[in-house]
Formats: sequence, structure tokens, C-alpha cells
Amino acid sequence: MEVAKIYRISGPVVVAQGLKARMYDLVKVGEEELMGEVIQISGDKVTIQVYEETTGLKPGEKVSNTGKPLSIFLGPGMLGQIYDGIQRPLPVLVKQMGNFILRGADVPGLDVKKKWKFNATVKKGDKVSGGDVIGTVKETENIVHKIMIPPTITGKVSHKIKKIKSGSFTVKETIGELDNGEKLYLGHYWPVRRPRPSKEKLFPEIPLITGQRLQDTFFPIAKGGTGSIPGPFGSGKTVTQQQLAKWSDAEIVVYIGCGERGNEMTEVLTEFPELQDVKTGRPLMERTVLIANTSNMPVAAREASIYTGMTIAEYFRDQGYDVSLMADSTSRWAEAMREISSRLEEMPGEEGYPAYLAARLAEFYERAGRVSCLGSDKKRIGSVTAIGAVSPPGGDFSEPVTQNTLKITKVFWALDAKLAHRRHFPAINWLNSYSLYNEPLKQWYVDNVSKDSIYLRTKAMNILQKEDELQEIVQLVGSDSLPEKERLTLEIARIIREAFLQQNAFHEIDSFCSLKKQSGLLKAIISFGDLAENAVDKGVSVEAVTNIESKNELVKARLIEEKNFNKKISEISEKIEKEVNGLIGG
Repeated sequence: MEVAKIYRISGPVVVAQGLKARMYDLVKVGEEELMGEVIQISGDKVTIQVYEETTGLKPGEKVSNTGKPLSIFLGPGMLGQIYDGIQRPLPVLVKQMGNFILRGADVPGLDVKKKWKFNATVKKGDKVSGGDVIGTVKETENIVHKIMIPPTITGKVSHKIKKIKSGSFTVKETIGELDNGEKLYLGHYWPVRRPRPSKEKLFPEIPLITGQRLQDTFFPIAKGGTGSIPGPFGSGKTVTQQQLAKWSDAEIVVYIGCGERGNEMTEVLTEFPELQDVKTGRPLMERTVLIANTSNMPVAAREASIYTGMTIAEYFRDQGYDVSLMADSTSRWAEAMREISSRLEEMPGEEGYPAYLAARLAEFYERAGRVSCLGSDKKRIGSVTAIGAVSPPGGDFSEPVTQNTLKITKVFWALDAKLAHRRHFPAINWLNSYSLYNEPLKQWYVDNVSKDSIYLRTKAMNILQKEDELQEIVQLVGSDSLPEKERLTLEIARIIREAFLQQNAFHEIDSFCSLKKQSGLLKAIISFGDLAENAVDKGVSVEAVTNIESKNELVKARLIEEKNFNKKISEISEKIEKEVNGLIGG
């Protein structure tokens, strides 16, 4: 192992002299052996970003190179775990050191003592290649962990299994061997900055169902898609991401708290273990991996945490699972890059961010996707859906992180402080948001939800856009001066906003809404609008139509339980029709 000395220190950036290293090699810095990563090489001087607090380090202390890039340990035992940005399990560190983590702590990402019951699915003499599943471990009640041949072992070359056995093993015990002498284990290491390979990327044609009406109906995201949630402080980014993590139909959730305030991350860490998975009745943590890297943690580890989370997500994708990755927030990640870039004395780009900001963002989101997994099994398909929160200062969407994110991601859920102040949640502005997956997912919605789902969405959006145009006139001359039909449009738009777009994340029924319920509710609202328009055409006043008793039941229909919804909404629709027709007859 090569040994060198510290030459210069600038915050988390350390310059070592006499170190033989390659870019992104993992190094140990100082007497406490703080973890760091090589980010620049110039002559005999090597620049290192240190993942821990560097207070107390001094020139002349030793620096040693491990010869490996920053890698994480992948295998059984990750689900339900809480890691820091470089995959150190926080509950283990708390047991060892208390609430304050000491510098230089080095704990493996997986429990190396726990034995897992391994069931081999291949036998001696079988041909295998990189990515092939060789056995399974039941990691939790509902998740079967598939043990794969590491992608780097064979590439496209097939080898025969020399020996393999079922039984109980730790992640570091040998479970088998290939004919080339390569040993097989339950776990393996993978460099976080290198995307895990797959056979091919597939077309995004299946939606990620979130249970959130605004997202699912108006701005859906595909499995394997990319989305962004920009918004100012207090507009609900974290709650929106937590809702997606809780309710989306992804099988595995990876939640990265990247640079968020400690109290927000504390809420996540205390709330998630208490949550129940709506599909299985088991704790949600059994299919979740949390990465906590708060704003008071070392800045360099924040930059690494995004890659750590994505690598874990890709690993479960390769097993054939649909993975939902939440990054909260990519703005803090960009700020970490800006700080390190300034200490490296690089030429700053817009607002001080490094010139390669857009490239790094694109590199991260590019790793999302729905893929045909590596290996001989042609049916194994997995996906990583990446959703990043963006925290623009003062809610200014023109700043570099937001603008570069919008160029890359295909779904834009724009949070609006004005809506949040009016207590309208989720505070996503339906006029500024968009989804480029509407067209690819159109046929899926027609086949699986309702034949008129696209018509209902288009009609509702037209009403909301018309309302926005009319509001300018209303502010000048008041709503009473508008023609009857336009006043009715304002009333129907208000019902859409209150009965459909608003959703209470803390209500036991309203927190999740199935696609069938979303379609049925929107259909009832649009039908009421059509009936009301017909009545107004025949001389009935807008006030009379909008004051019918059953309209209040329609506004509250979102709180009807799923099992009773179809029956109840049919009864409400019949009442509305009867009352409106009564007005026309009268």
C-alpha cells in the first residue's frame, strides 16, 4: 500500500504529495484514517475530497491509497437499513459510539456475521454469465433477494458452475465456484460512480401509479422515468416525496435525504419505521432503504450519497424489481459540488456552480430507466424511477439547478408557494407543470383505467385553463359581470380544485386514491358540469344549479372508502341528475 503525506488542507479538500493514485481511488487520510476520494491529479500532487470533518488534520500526516474506487457492499441485509452517504449503517454506529459519530469510523455496509438461508437455483455443470441469478435468499416477508453473478466476473463469456451449495451463509462466505476458479458469495462490491450494465433500455409504456390524483391523472410518470419537484421553502417537497415513497406501486423504495435539515430527516427516520405497507400489511421499511446525509454532515459525503442511492437502486433493478428513487434534494447536492469546486479553484459557471453541473445532473438521471436485465433470463425486467426535489432559492425557477434539471427530466411537478399559503395541498401548480409521458402512456390508461380517461383529463384541464383566463377579468370587474356560462365555468373549476386536485396526505382514506376511483370521481364532476351547462342554457340560474344539495356530496366524495366508492358515486350522480332535471322542469 502506497504511503504519502498531507501537503495542504482546505476544508474537505486535502492535497497529498507523493501518492501514486488513479482518479476516484479511495484513500485513508491522517492518523484517524478518514475516508476520502481522489478527484484531481497534478504532477506529484493528488487532490482528495474527504468524506468526514477535517478539523484537526495537519500537514505531514500520512495518506494511504486502498487502490480501489469508492464502492458499496451489495447483498442481503440492505432492506430496512438506514445508511449515511457512504453506506455506513447509522443504527450500528449509534450502538458503537452513541449519538455522535466519531471520525474514521469504518463499518461494513452489510452485517458480516448474520447468516442467511441460501437456496441455490443452479447446479454443478450449469453455464452462467454476468447477471445470471444463481439462487435466492428470503430477505423479508415479501421480498426475495436474488443472488446474481456479479456483472464484472464474466461479461459475455459463459462459465460452468464448478460447485454450488444451498445452506446458511454470511455475505462473505463462499457459496460456490466457477470453472475459472472465481469464488461466488452472497454479496459483492460495486463502484458507486459506474452505472451497472443491462442488456437494453425499454420504452416507457407503464405508469408508476402513485395514488396521488394530480400526478396520476394529469401529469403521470412512467416506470423507469425521471421527474423533478421544484419548489420554494415550505411548499411541500418533502411531504410530496414521502407520499410517493409510501404509496407508489414500486416494489423497492430508496429514499435519499441529501443535505436536508436534520429535523426533516428525523421525521422521515421516525415515521417510516411506523408506516404500514398498504399492499402487504407489513412495515413499509421492509422494502425501503434510507440514506440520511443531513446539512450538518460533511459536504463531500453529500456529493457521494446520490451515487450510493442510485447504485443500490440499480442493484435491486437488476433482480427484476421496480424501484422508486427519491432524492431530496438535488439542490443541496449541487451546492456540495459548488463548494468542492471552489476549493479546487476551478473556473465557476453560472451563480458559482461548476461548469460541469449540467453534465453531472444528466449523468445521474441517465441511470434511471426500465431495462431488460443482464443475464440469460430474457423475462427479467426491472426499472429505476428517479424523482428529484429541487430547492431553488426564493422559489426562483430560473436558477441553474432547476433549469438544468428541467432540460433532463420528463416530468415537472411545479410546487407553488401561493397555493401552499392558501392551504391547497399538494401545492402543485397545474398550469406550470407538465409530463412528457402523457402520449406514451395514453393507450395504457385507455386499456386499464377507462376508455374516456384521456377525454376527462383534457376536458378538466381545459376548464382549469379557462378559469385562469377568466380570473384576470374577475379581478378587474368582479365575477357578477361575467356571462352565465363563464360564471358556471368558474364554479366547475372550483369543484375540480376542491374535490379532485386537493388531497390530504394525513387522512387515512384520502392519502391514497386508486386510478379507478380517480377516473370515477373526475367523470362525476365533468358529468355535473355538462348537466349544469345544459340547465343554464335552458334558463336556470348558475346559483340555483350550484346550490343543489347533492353538489356538497360530490365535493366530499374523495373521502369515500375504495370498497364503497362505485356504489356511492353512482348514487350521488343519480341524485345530481334528478335535482338538475327538476330545476329545468320547474
